[in-house]
Amino acid sequence: MTLYGEKSPPADDRPTVQVTAVTWPVAESEPTAPVPPRRGRRTRLLVAAGAAVAVLGSVAGVGAYAYAGDVPRGTTVLGAELGGRSRADAVRELRAELDRRAAALAEPLALRVGERDLRIVPAEVGLTVDVAATVAAAAEAEAHPVSRLVGSRSVQPVVSVDVDRLHAALQKMAGDQGRKMTMPAITYAGTTPKAVHPKPGLALDPQRSAEVVRAGWLAGGPVTVPLLESHPATTGEEVDRLMTELARPAVAAPVELTTDKGSVTIAPKAIAKSLRFTADRTGKLTARVDVKRLRAALGDDLSSVEVPPKDARMAVTAGRPKVVDPGRPGRQLDTAGLARDLLAVLPKADGREVTGRLAPAQPELTAEKLGGLGIKEKVSSFTTRFTGGLSSSRSHNIVTVAREVDGTVVLPGETFSLNGHTGERGYAQGYRDAPVILDGKLVPGVGGGISQFTTTIFNATYYAGLEDVEHKPHSYWFSRYPAVIESTIFWPNLDFRFRNNTEYGLLIDTSYTSSTITVSIWSTKIYDSVKTEYGPRRDITTPKTIYLAPGPSCIPSSGINGFAQDAFRIIRKDGKVIKREKFSWRYDAEPRYICGQEP
Repeated sequence: MTLYGEKSPPADDRPTVQVTAVTWPVAESEPTAPVPPRRGRRTRLLVAAGAAVAVLGSVAGVGAYAYAGDVPRGTTVLGAELGGRSRADAVRELRAELDRRAAALAEPLALRVGERDLRIVPAEVGLTVDVAATVAAAAEAEAHPVSRLVGSRSVQPVVSVDVDRLHAALQKMAGDQGRKMTMPAITYAGTTPKAVHPKPGLALDPQRSAEVVRAGWLAGGPVTVPLLESHPATTGEEVDRLMTELARPAVAAPVELTTDKGSVTIAPKAIAKSLRFTADRTGKLTARVDVKRLRAALGDDLSSVEVPPKDARMAVTAGRPKVVDPGRPGRQLDTAGLARDLLAVLPKADGREVTGRLAPAQPELTAEKLGGLGIKEKVSSFTTRFTGGLSSSRSHNIVTVAREVDGTVVLPGETFSLNGHTGERGYAQGYRDAPVILDGKLVPGVGGGISQFTTTIFNATYYAGLEDVEHKPHSYWFSRYPAVIESTIFWPNLDFRFRNNTEYGLLIDTSYTSSTITVSIWSTKIYDSVKTEYGPRRDITTPKTIYLAPGPSCIPSSGINGFAQDAFRIIRKDGKVIKREKFSWRYDAEPRYICGQEP
């Protein structure tokens, strides 16, 4: 018998079974009978059967040896023999081999990124051999039967790395070798379109970097990490085509918008303000009409064809918040259809007409919605004092902004912006000149005094436990305000913003007297209390004296000490402190300004 197609060995080497002949006793009186022919045949069958059993036993033994363990025999990883072992034993053997190599594996890895040679510590970027995954790969290694007996194979270890940590380390080391991709763009300066042609970026790709580092870590030589060039999806030629086919003809002539209530002319200037060319993350440049910008550009022109919806309004009456105006629906242009149809005619030289469909428009706030917001009780209130009575310009500005904010409803999850709510606060909006801090000194400026209202509303939202999004205390401390817990504002750069981080709506209620301004927050009370604990004042500085040229723009001041201080907002609920927030600020010493020549 042969194994796996080998040539038959010589007859003397064939496995045999030794059989002893068996004779049966006979009576002395009877003659010995010759052996029957069938007996010889039986003997040959016994011999053949024995030989077969022996050969099968030999084959089974060889197979058992070849297929012993979970990992094929002859399999090594990093020089460690894992073949013929169970997975558990293979894991132990590989771990032992890694322990023997621990010092070498911990050595910094040499890298080359662009023009820089770098070194990273494997442990700092999570570079390691994944033992379990490596043993699993070794167990799955292909090995045909003969190879399992006499062959060998080396399985590469499975290497893992923390992609994010590696990318952060490489970016820090690589420095400014890369460059950001210049996205394609088209903008308007007035009605003149300006093109920005795309440029490719050069940067590290996190996945590609991880791939080459994993592959090269155990190879023994420096690893080259490539900087990959990425191109925006829209080419320079396509930007030029958009300029020729859309951007320039779009503002070459007006577009006539016709509705069943009349017509409105959309001038090139309004088109330029509303036609937007934007690129996505891949650098694909697309054009669209921003109807919100179009509305702003058309201004009052739309009032001849539209009836805007009116929100329901709530106010505090007789000490309780009530819906005082149910609001009303309106009729406005179908914005989706208008944007689509207007974009379609902008490339044309003739036939620049679109038909606008007026659709019912519901108010954002209905009486029913207001009633379901949980606005039922006063949550907080804060008052500050001012001088000069209501006739002074500063007091006038405080009252004007208070009236604009009064009755504002902030829905759950929404962020309120004071600048966003009032818009620019200039002469056209009814504000007057009053002292403001500019470049470290008091000077006349339109809207002076608005910071006092900002401080008042900031404190009202602070003591309601609402989320502070943006505020900035004054450069100098004024005794009319609580230290640290106060805020200034300046259009358009400095804003005050808070987020309604509760599940209820809230109503901002403002009131004033000839010497006070009060802001109250009405909602559903969810905290037991909100209080402030102050740390001591530190780093106190004294003011210096500065002489200024006398005149209408010079406002004298007596000077205020500077200091640093911490304030802690302590919020309690169900008898426990659930939040402790730290607010810190450093005030400069306000100089003592004297209007006159230095003696």
